[in-house]
Amino acid sequence: MKEVHHSNHPPDLGKTAASSSQPNKVPRPGLPECIVGLVVLFVGFVGGSQLSRLGLDPVVYGLVFSALSGIAGIAGFAAAVLLRIRSLRPFGVRRTSRRWLLIGVGVGLVAFVLKGLAILVWIQITGNTENIQGVYAQGGSGGVLSLVLATVFFGFLTPLGEELLFRGVITTVLLRYSCPIIAVVGSTLIFAITHGINIVFPAAVVAGLATAEIYRRSGSVWTAVVVHVVFNLPTIQVMIAAGMG
Repeated sequence: MKEVHHSNHPPDLGKTAASSSQPNKVPRPGLPECIVGLVVLFVGFVGGSQLSRLGLDPVVYGLVFSALSGIAGIAGFAAAVLLRIRSLRPFGVRRTSRRWLLIGVGVGLVAFVLKGLAILVWIQITGNTENIQGVYAQGGSGGVLSLVLATVFFGFLTPLGEELLFRGVITTVLLRYSCPIIAVVGSTLIFAITHGINIVFPAAVVAGLATAEIYRRSGSVWTAVVVHVVFNLPTIQVMIAAGMG
């Protein structure tokens, strides 16, 4: 990928309202995009949760739910883009450098280690050990094919959907209206809360901080996707090995 230079904010975020209103200027994402994206995500998950009433095989249900976690994010992102702007670049979908992608791999590895520590601290404080993501491991417990599919869905599709929505839309909007610290922490908390107040919460905080900050610095959502892929990729195998599937 072509080497580009970035400031501490994604390009186009620091311009004045007057410049954004000039002819041929693409409008920037705002509160309407945030609301629409999150509503579509919520509707997708509520609808997906009703699949449990169909009496599906646990492996099939786990795979469907694993795929849904990414599809719902992509749908929310698409709804936000199509609402007014109809352009991907204002949402951070832009090329980045190999250097930033390699940095993303390193950040993802560090975040994966910190995730384990954060979960241990959470358990010590709350005593809560219930893993609500066991359904994903369930999807990968039906043999080699189901393991591959669950890994692809949770390790690649989910990071893509969640980063497009939470970094491409939510973090972009918060960077527009607030200082970097508030934007990074605020988008992280929104991201973590959508995962529920449970054992996944501390892991989501670690992932949110890592991906929001690298997105803020690089200006490209692809760096955040790389971090999230590295962060998620071993999860299914680890949960199955621990007997959670």
